[in-house]
Amino acid sequence: MLVERAEHLDRLRLIQEESRAGKGRMVLLEGPSAAGKTELLHVFADQAEAAGFQLLHAVCSRSDQDLPFGVAKQLLRAAGLSTERLSPAAEAAEDGAGTDLTHSVDELCTALLEHSDREPLLLAVDDAQYADAPSLRVLLHLSRRLRSARITVLLVENTDIASPHRLLKAELLRNPRLSRIRVAPLTEEGSTEFLVRRLGPRSAERHAAELHAVSGGNPLLLGALADDRDSGHDDARGYGLALLSCLHRGEATFLAVARAVAVLDTDATPDGVAALAAMERETVEATRRTMAVAGLLTDEGELRHPRARAAVLEDIAPRERSTLHQRAARLLYEGGAEANRVARHLLEAGRADQPWAVQVLLDAADHERFADRPDTATACLELAHRSSGDKQERATVLARLTHTAFQRDPSAALRHLASLLAAEQAGHLAFHESTLLLRQLLWHGRTQEAATLLDRMRSGAADRSTGPGSELADLEQWLSWAHPSLARPVGTSNAAAQRGGTVVTLRSDPWLGRAAALADQLARNRPGAAERAEQVLWDLRLSRGASWADDTAMLALLALLQYGSADHAADWCERLITDAQERSATTWQAVFTGIRAEIAVRQGDLTAAVDCAQEALAVLPLKSWGVMAGLPLSSLIVATTRLGQYEEASRHLAQSVPDALYESWFGLSYLEARGVLHLATNHHHAALADFLSCGELQRGWGVDTTGPVPWRVGAAEACVRLGNTDRARQLVHEQLARPGAGNARTRGLALRLYAATSQPGRGLQQLTESLELLESAGDRYEQARVLGDMSRTYYALGEHRRARTLFRQGLHVAHACKAHPLAQELLSGSAEQPAVVSTTATDPLTDVLELSGSEKRVASLAVMGYTNREIAAKLYITASTVEQHLTRVYRKLRVKRRQDLPADLWMNATRAG
Repeated sequence: MLVERAEHLDRLRLIQEESRAGKGRMVLLEGPSAAGKTELLHVFADQAEAAGFQLLHAVCSRSDQDLPFGVAKQLLRAAGLSTERLSPAAEAAEDGAGTDLTHSVDELCTALLEHSDREPLLLAVDDAQYADAPSLRVLLHLSRRLRSARITVLLVENTDIASPHRLLKAELLRNPRLSRIRVAPLTEEGSTEFLVRRLGPRSAERHAAELHAVSGGNPLLLGALADDRDSGHDDARGYGLALLSCLHRGEATFLAVARAVAVLDTDATPDGVAALAAMERETVEATRRTMAVAGLLTDEGELRHPRARAAVLEDIAPRERSTLHQRAARLLYEGGAEANRVARHLLEAGRADQPWAVQVLLDAADHERFADRPDTATACLELAHRSSGDKQERATVLARLTHTAFQRDPSAALRHLASLLAAEQAGHLAFHESTLLLRQLLWHGRTQEAATLLDRMRSGAADRSTGPGSELADLEQWLSWAHPSLARPVGTSNAAAQRGGTVVTLRSDPWLGRAAALADQLARNRPGAAERAEQVLWDLRLSRGASWADDTAMLALLALLQYGSADHAADWCERLITDAQERSATTWQAVFTGIRAEIAVRQGDLTAAVDCAQEALAVLPLKSWGVMAGLPLSSLIVATTRLGQYEEASRHLAQSVPDALYESWFGLSYLEARGVLHLATNHHHAALADFLSCGELQRGWGVDTTGPVPWRVGAAEACVRLGNTDRARQLVHEQLARPGAGNARTRGLALRLYAATSQPGRGLQQLTESLELLESAGDRYEQARVLGDMSRTYYALGEHRRARTLFRQGLHVAHACKAHPLAQELLSGSAEQPAVVSTTATDPLTDVLELSGSEKRVASLAVMGYTNREIAAKLYITASTVEQHLTRVYRKLRVKRRQDLPADLWMNATRAG
């Protein structure tokens, strides 16, 4: 027995001793539901029987409280006494009227008193709040004759339930022989003692505070929680059942209040609970206080555990639960609550029949989308679409639903496109909604449907007399990049917009306008693209989730990559990936990760490029990429090719892509990647065909500028490999003469090929400029190639020392990129290879291991071509110290001079370190 309960038991023993001595007593053991009253009764009854008392036990129930003498008959049978003393007239008497009832009550009491002369009696009545009125009269009459009787009467009463016989109970309480024992919920110390016995000391100490708070000290709930914890039921299933048992055993108001609190959840207020439970506020407040004492609610009137709410809701019939949520939604709406709070109950109800409900769901969807909860936003839109009876409204809702689904997975939006097209044909979509539909059709490669839709949009725009600043003009500019074959010059599409010399301008969606401006700069190499992209990316922070914001972000990243710095683009890309992940915009998380792969290719971080591209395809399966599949695949193909993983690159190239890919700019990147693989595997004619195909596509689109894919550079390199130097030189000249040739990376690539088509020993000026441009663009892989070309050129001019230095620098960069084929090409193509590769028979890595950390740092910089003074400045040491370190390095590696240091010393030093 717990210490807190042992005190009650000691008091009962004293009362028992008085009764044995002929001084009968009556005890009222009272307390809230499941506080341990019945357990205390049983323990005391066992001890009383052991002490020679005869136990006469009766149990009351709600269903039997109108059965006359129901409790008295149980006591008589337990004593072995006949119940025939109760005449039919006495049982039929009401409210104590009639001499038959009085006579029967007196006879019963006399029989019990006579029986107690032979042995002491313990009359125990459990759940006495349900006792019938005649039986209570028997107990009241008996209590007046206990003074000289060997009888203890123990009444166990649940204070959560009001007795219908208040007057009789009041008379009982006035009896001087009555003692009242209050059984309260366990304190935290009592709960800890309880749990030590159930879970053991260590587990009890760890969980006592938490379980006491959840149970409120209610032993039944505490025991259920302990059993759940002991059996590993993390869902607190037993606790939920125990709570329901308490609610159903309590007053009817308990269940009504608990259900209202569970349905309203965080929206529960005293007035709200009262309205939903159809009760007076004062009654609700009193019930909540009583339930809090019993451990069923917190002092604030809330359910104590998530499982408690789930159990209460599961206990409500589905139709009734839906009705309660509909009523809750109406109460909140009429009270001016926020849309998302009202919508939560509409979603739980699964219905939105009220006239205001659809608009509430739409407002809530916007709120949830901006709060980065797309699943809830989608649920709101789906219910709104099912509930709306207006065709125009249904079309608007479906457009928003499709856009929201697209953010998570473009494939999930596919099922809505046919309905949206039908709605658009019926004239139920606004222009802005049609632009989003067009974008999705193009994403999925449904070009013919997109073209038909676009024609209708152009005709509609002409009928509305919209001017050059309209959404259509922005859409045409965006198309010039996204799907050039469908685009028209901006002035052409709006020629019919002028009526009577007046042009009415409808302001475009602001983010479509930004996307259009960036698309135009990308497609036509207009100046200022990098600066505009930077500004757009800063502005994006204030417009998360806007319709065209993510498309604009993608274009801004591509503009930064093409016209700015790869490192700067990488920083922005990382931020956008994180942002998309936080708002569960899976589609854009994948797209930005795919762009990050392309950036890594440009930076020469080939392994990172492979990782990013594979992550992009893991986040969004290839089937969902549509024509955008060219983004991750082209990076994968180029990166694996440059890593020397030709079979892996071929496997990626063999994956199925939609035919419409080649009608988009991402088709150009894909063709270029295929050409890179063909060049690396010595399929030079196939490579040339790929690069020339890029050019044919761009000319067909009317945008034959440098573009994102400098196809003439790739074609020129293929021609050099085929020995057609004249054609290569012509292509390079055309590339350098094109508008926008000032793009640092593109110009750098072209200048390297220009030098390659020059006479042997010439082209140093072009290579030097090329190196500077590629360094500013951050393209390390191409830098390594230029360094190799410069090394060969200097060697041809007889400047062998400078050639060796440049060779080592190029080899260092190639190793840093892990571009093994390029490193091998540099080694095999170097005229000084025998002089710069260690010829010792020992393992270079073993020799490097003998170097100290300082010696490794100095030696690796020396291999890269730095002078002693430059090394000293970099490492913050003196030139004399550098000289001493190099002397020791020469001795340990068994070489005589700097030029004899192994070319791969940098790589070996890194591995050894």
